[in-house]
Amino acid sequence: MKLIKLLANLGYGSRKEVQAMIRSGRVTDAEGNVIGEGAPVTHEEIRFRGEPIDPPAPLTILLNKPDGFTCSSEDPGETIYDLLPERFAYRKPGLNSIGRLDKDTTGLLLMTDDGKLLHRIIHPKHGCLKAYHAILDRPLEGHEAERFGSGALQLQGDNKPLLPAPMEMLGEKEALVTLHEGRYHQVRRMFAAVGNHVVALKRLSIGGFQLPADLEEGDWRVLTPEELVQVLG
Repeated sequence: MKLIKLLANLGYGSRKEVQAMIRSGRVTDAEGNVIGEGAPVTHEEIRFRGEPIDPPAPLTILLNKPDGFTCSSEDPGETIYDLLPERFAYRKPGLNSIGRLDKDTTGLLLMTDDGKLLHRIIHPKHGCLKAYHAILDRPLEGHEAERFGSGALQLQGDNKPLLPAPMEMLGEKEALVTLHEGRYHQVRRMFAAVGNHVVALKRLSIGGFQLPADLEEGDWRVLTPEELVQVLG
């Protein structure tokens, strides 16, 4: 791919803007030598204002989503895209969240520009499990795990029962819930169906990949190939 098109697709500017950046000497190699528009150079060698350029597509990133951020750029208020470099909004193909977390739900969120990967992770037939830590308003009564795991629990407004969702009691008002699917506000609606209310909800894992303990809320990084294997199980 030509240098101008590459940088434009990565969101560094329009083709006209990128061309001007190249001509002004802001695009160099690792040694600081200015790169011309037609110079043969590998992606790894390119520097923009002295910094390595972003990875090309396909790209998957992991984000530790904080409370109060929505997952759509069309929603009002702060969105997950506000946590990323501004240029990421102009990448082609664009980054989309792999499933959504509610505005008030925190934790592990993956974003990708790979449509096939997105579908593979979110579609129930592929069995990619998602685990959530729920803090509840009232003490658990002891029957919830059986109800959630039965495969017979049907939420109000749905036309078919939920797939079995294993639940582990972590404390009087805490539980770990594992989902095979991702229906709208599913964990919150499940606890509402058994007479409780979720006070706080955090996604801990997708597939076999756990939210890294060293990734602070609001921070993100590129998912490694080894981590992607863990996600896909």
